[in-house]
This record gives sequence, C-alpha cells and structure tokens, in this order.
Amino acid sequence: MAKIALFGANGTIGQRVLDEALSRGHQVTAVVRDPAKLTRSHENLGVTTGDVLDPQSVAAAAQGHDVVVSAVGGGDGPGHLKLIEPAARSLVEGVRALGADAPRLIAVGGAGSLETAPGVRVWDAPGLPDWLLQIMHAHGDALEFLRGVTDVRWTSLSPAATIAPGERTGAYRTGTEQLVTDADGESVISAEDYAVALVDEIERPQHIGERFTVAR
Repeated sequence: MAKIALFGANGTIGQRVLDEALSRGHQVTAVVRDPAKLTRSHENLGVTTGDVLDPQSVAAAAQGHDVVVSAVGGGDGPGHLKLIEPAARSLVEGVRALGADAPRLIAVGGAGSLETAPGVRVWDAPGLPDWLLQIMHAHGDALEFLRGVTDVRWTSLSPAATIAPGERTGAYRTGTEQLVTDADGESVISAEDYAVALVDEIERPQHIGERFTVAR
C-alpha cells in the first residue's frame, strides 16, 4: 500500500486517479483548496487543505507520503491553464524541501509535445485552436522544467491525443517521446485507463526521471 498525496483530486483525471488508487487499497490524501467541494468518501481517503502554488504548503501536504501526484491540468479554463508550469516548479521545490524523506512526484502532462514524425509534434498540426495550443505549450513548458530537475524523482505522464471519460478496460500501450496510435492512426485513451496507467506506475516504477505516454 502506498501513501499518495493527490493535488487536483476534483478534476476529470484527478477524480479517476483517486478512485483507481482507492480501489487498489492505497491510502490517499486529497490536497484541495476547498475540502467542501470533495464529495468522495472512503475509509482510506483523507482530505487536507493545500495550495499547489505554495512550496511550503506542498511540503506540508507531502510529508509522510510515498508519492505526490499532480493532476493539475489546463482543461478547466484560463485560471487552471496558468497553474501548469508554476505548479510544477512549486511541487518540485516543496518535495525537494523534504530531503531524504522526499516522495516521488508524478505529474499529469500533455500530449502536445509528443512527436508524430521526426521533428514534428502534435502541436504543429494545422488548424488547432488557440486555447488548445496554450494548454499544450503550458504542459510543454512544465515538462522542460522537469527535465532539468535531477534531485527529485519525477515522472510525467502524457495522455493520448484524445482523452475523455469512458470505459475502464485496464489495457493500454506505452511510449516515451512518440504519440502512440492504433492501426487506424488514432490516438485515444479513456480517463479511466489513463488513471490505471498512472497507478500502475506508482506500484511498479518504470519511468523515473522521464516522460512516458499511454494510449489504448
């Protein structure tokens, strides 16, 4: 059983990571700005108030945990978009402050910086709306920051090109820098199977210090 501190537990992905981790018997502390907004209850779930942009708050929430998961994304409007890269910096600083007792950090990333061909990334596709490009590049900035961090055990998990609530099959394929596609060229993952992959990485670490990606 792992002790997991989860930031962003109220979001689309965060909720599913929370449910997946609890279903496997892990102990989860949801770190939220407003505990009243978290309606989930479980014997292995604790809730604490915290601010992902405050390194001291991150350190306090992370203390005593094995893993910190950041499900802070940009899909919930401009306010959340502005959190992505600053949150990565704050999380690293907070975890780093715990020294030898520092937990792992697993961050929900984006698909925009994945390669679709040598030297071509998802965000280079023509016709993408500006709001989506902003989210993609914010996740890209966060990833570039993480890649310069050598004293914290971090992992970034990029989804497929399309991720949405759906079915939990428990099946997925992985990659590292290239977009994972099926025989028809589609790149899709349900939020439920993304959560499966993330909790699998908690249980069986294979991507410390790097980004990986998943698709069905």
